[in-house]
Amino acid sequence: MVDCRTPSSLHTLVAGLQAVPAGQVFCSMVDTVMRPADWRAVYRATERYLGEGADMVLAVTPYVDDESPVYVSRQGEGDVRSVSDEPLDPPCVTGGVYGFSAGMRRAAGEMVARGGNKMRGFLKAVVAEGRRVKAVEVPRIIDIDRPSDLQHANAWLATREA
Repeated sequence: MVDCRTPSSLHTLVAGLQAVPAGQVFCSMVDTVMRPADWRAVYRATERYLGEGADMVLAVTPYVDDESPVYVSRQGEGDVRSVSDEPLDPPCVTGGVYGFSAGMRRAAGEMVARGGNKMRGFLKAVVAEGRRVKAVEVPRIIDIDRPSDLQHANAWLATREA
């Protein structure tokens, strides 16, 4: 864990990436809640996709309950085709959990050095550059931005559904 105050989510990501050993990494922003089985499934799929040469892996969900979601369109076996601020059909949004190749870790730092300051901008740029980005879907990811989100997540995890 890195205790820091940064101007943006991308700056926070880069600070965290600099604190861990070189190579591939599986990471999350601190505000992501998933069922334990979904964390394990996303981790296993991320390990597999990165091992097969993916540049980045995104955890995604059709469950949209965020004031500023980042939408993802996919094709085939989880290949990410675009990242957008505009709603897509069927709905699919990022969940704040990522797998990065060593090259993508460097790319995040380079984007900050060029003035980039938002995680969503980095994701859009990576996909637009034609990098190999894979998505792993889970039924629900809750992004904790408000106290009511935490209450919602606690209630959901306490049910049999979770």
